[in-house]
Amino acid sequence: MSAFGKPENALKRAEELITVGQKQEALQALHDLITSRRYRAWQKTLERIMFKYVELCVDMRRGRFAKDGLIQYRFVCQQVNINSLEEVIKHFMHLATERAELARSQAQALEEALDVEDLEADKRPEDLMLSYVSGEKGKDRSDRELVTPWFKFLWETYRTVLEVLRNNSKLEGLYAMTAHRAFQFCKQYKRTTEFRRLCEIIRNHLANLNKYRDQRDRPDLSAPESLQLYLDTRFEQLRVATELELWQEAFRSIEDIHGLMCLVKKTPKASLMVIYYAKLTEIFWISSSHLYHAYAWLKLFSLQKSFNKNLSQKDLQLIASSVVLAALSVPPYDQSHGASHLELENEKERNLKVASLIGFDVELRSDGKEVLSRSGLLSELVTKGVMSCVTQEVKDLYHLLEHEFIPLDLAPKVQPLLTKISKLGGKLSSASSVPEIQISQYVPALEKLATLRLLQQVSQVYQMMKIENLLKMISFFDFAVVEKISVDAVKHNFIAMKVDHMKGAVIFGQQSLESDGLRDHLALFAESLSKARVMIYPPATKSQKLGEALSGLAETVEKEHKRLLARKLLIEKRKEEQERQLLEMEREEESKRSKLQKITEEAEQRRLATEYEQRKNQRILREIEEREFEEAQALLQEAEKRSKKKGKKPVLEGEKITKQTLMEMALSEQLRERQEMEKKLQRLAKTMDYLERAKREEAAPLVEAAFQQRLVEEAAIYEREEQKEIELSRQRHAGDLEEKRRLGRMLENKKIFQERAVSRRDDEFNRLRKERQVRINQIIQTRKQERDIQRKMIYYLRSEEERLRRLREEEEAGKREEAERRRQEEAERKAKLDEMAEKQRQRDQDLEEKEKKWREEVLGKSSAVAPRPADPSAVSHPSEPVPTVTAATASTSGKYVPRFKRQQAEGAGQAPPETDNWVGGNRVDDRTSQPNDRWRDDRRPSYGGGASRSTWSANRNRER
Repeated sequence: MSAFGKPENALKRAEELITVGQKQEALQALHDLITSRRYRAWQKTLERIMFKYVELCVDMRRGRFAKDGLIQYRFVCQQVNINSLEEVIKHFMHLATERAELARSQAQALEEALDVEDLEADKRPEDLMLSYVSGEKGKDRSDRELVTPWFKFLWETYRTVLEVLRNNSKLEGLYAMTAHRAFQFCKQYKRTTEFRRLCEIIRNHLANLNKYRDQRDRPDLSAPESLQLYLDTRFEQLRVATELELWQEAFRSIEDIHGLMCLVKKTPKASLMVIYYAKLTEIFWISSSHLYHAYAWLKLFSLQKSFNKNLSQKDLQLIASSVVLAALSVPPYDQSHGASHLELENEKERNLKVASLIGFDVELRSDGKEVLSRSGLLSELVTKGVMSCVTQEVKDLYHLLEHEFIPLDLAPKVQPLLTKISKLGGKLSSASSVPEIQISQYVPALEKLATLRLLQQVSQVYQMMKIENLLKMISFFDFAVVEKISVDAVKHNFIAMKVDHMKGAVIFGQQSLESDGLRDHLALFAESLSKARVMIYPPATKSQKLGEALSGLAETVEKEHKRLLARKLLIEKRKEEQERQLLEMEREEESKRSKLQKITEEAEQRRLATEYEQRKNQRILREIEEREFEEAQALLQEAEKRSKKKGKKPVLEGEKITKQTLMEMALSEQLRERQEMEKKLQRLAKTMDYLERAKREEAAPLVEAAFQQRLVEEAAIYEREEQKEIELSRQRHAGDLEEKRRLGRMLENKKIFQERAVSRRDDEFNRLRKERQVRINQIIQTRKQERDIQRKMIYYLRSEEERLRRLREEEEAGKREEAERRRQEEAERKAKLDEMAEKQRQRDQDLEEKEKKWREEVLGKSSAVAPRPADPSAVSHPSEPVPTVTAATASTSGKYVPRFKRQQAEGAGQAPPETDNWVGGNRVDDRTSQPNDRWRDDRRPSYGGGASRSTWSANRNRER
């Protein structure tokens, strides 16, 4: 890097290098000078250097160099002369725009030249290979090589300037102007990708402005001027986004404007809010959000009616008609029907967000739905007086679609109204902020609404209708479109209908699936069978079963069960206590470890913060010393220049002179110069006093003589003018007398004409009064007749309602009697079933008593019964008693003998049951239970008849 003693030398060196064609070296020399720390005090020479620097950057298309230089120059003149930076930036943008326009004028086909997706993207390898391999040197390629690079550089220029000027209160105006020019660039050349990036850049700048609130020279958004600049930029962004049809970016611009209003808690002017809601209507219509579109139109109508006093009645009528038609275009059914919980939550959040954008305060209803709805919107139109401002066609259409019930004549009456409405609209007057209204865009939605209303009304009248008849009634669409509309309506539970293409008919009403009915039928049948089974075989409790099986077993089982439960609870408590202790130990170790780690991290953070503060203080002190040294050098050079000009002895050199010393020397020099200047002024004032006094003494007699001469001349002029005025008055008087004599002859004719005119007007007045009286009498008579007809109609309607009410009461009475009769029959049938169940229960108890007595007899005689035969193939008859197997015979034959059998053989006929074989009604030991079951099965009694056999099976199951 070459060092220059003065900035002028660097400028001269750069001009010399440019002269010999070395622009790169000249740009590098100026770049080194601008980024040097030696020249941080602003001076006029630096501004000339910056002009030359940006010219070189534009010529060589070096956007990165331009950005670095502008940032450094901003640091230099931020606090001294900010206007210099504005001039440099304006010159830079002017040069870039001029060169881009020059390249555009040289190109013959701009559309082909700018057919590039992204101005920031480099050339693709295939494009480079094509440019080398192909021998074509056509106009398309030359245009691309000539125009596209300059427009890339112009886009980079806008980005650079916005980055340099961001979040600076002194450069807000220039920042807004640059943003507007960048928007116009994107709009003029249809640069959608660059427009999205530009919006994101501006959005990030505002986010950083809110994030770093303690930044120096930060713009204050609460100031009206700053807020207006930011709002104008966002509204321009919104206009360009809608003109480029970037609807997603337009909606984000709407969110930016709303966020800015919420941030400063101020509402913009009504003219800006009209644009805001007008663009919202376009965005919501494109996104098919007809409900939000209608609410935005309502807000726009309220603003126009309240704040635009110059709005004509025709324009207000068109706007009101648009509001009503937009509300009617909203689908009449709830589109969230059948949605999942997550979808409903998302829709609720979306409604709240859009409502805040539109400016409505949304409150939740008791059923959880929002206030933004079609019914609420239509009621607001009536309460706010919108319906009184619309055209007659729109009023008729509203009443037909919302209040009338004419299924057969609905389409023929709606069709001519839609034809008239489609011809409305057009451009509004200049007093309206909305330039144009397109009423015809609502016609397809209104035709769909009319179709839905017709299907809804027809479904209330007919159960089935031929498709041909339905198509004759609906003249808007063919049947494929009608079927699609009806599918959406059925999906959202608006109407209930089904199309049978085989029969060529449409069936109205609730049509459920056959599987649903079969499922319900089977479920009801299963429930009825279950109830009947419980009534026939009532379940017995566990304690009854144990009590019937063995006496005293229930108490023993209960105690054993409680003991096991207590042991289980004790084991679980011990496990929980052990786990809790382990968890406590782990938690304590973890807390100790986290505390130690936290202490270490805090110590490290304190050490880093201390080191950072020390480095920061050292850097600040070093910068202050360097700045003071540079200022002292600058002051010293200025003092040397002044001393050389005045021929005085310059300031002594050789020793280190501080800034304070130089300032004291400069102050003393200024004080001395001021005193000398005051002495010179005093001498000059005294000389001027002497000269002025001498001039006035010489001029006094001359002034007096001139005054006397002027008095004589003015007296003569006054006498001459007075004589002339007297003569003119005499002539005018004589002329007036002559005119009076000439007009006196017409006085009689004037009186005759006056009487004639007065009499004619009296006759006309009397005639009109008589006609008015006749009209009034006719109107009174007509209104009397209308009131009589209305009273008769009201009487007829009331009598008809009374007749229908009596019919309904008679039908309800008949239904109640039928229900009472069925209830009595059901009670009688239930009583018979109860009686049958009681008889069956009594028979079961008798059989159980007989079986119990038989078991007691068998157990009592078991000790005296002979042993069983050794032949296993011999089978006893069920009715005969089977001999009991003794312990001796079982041990000799190798069979397993239960414990109570062995005790019987040893204890002289005692056979107590073993209580350990039963726990909770279940057998514990399978080896013990198998012989016992076999013994019990071999000795069961035999009963005759099917009912006795089933009763015996049920008792056996209960024993198990």
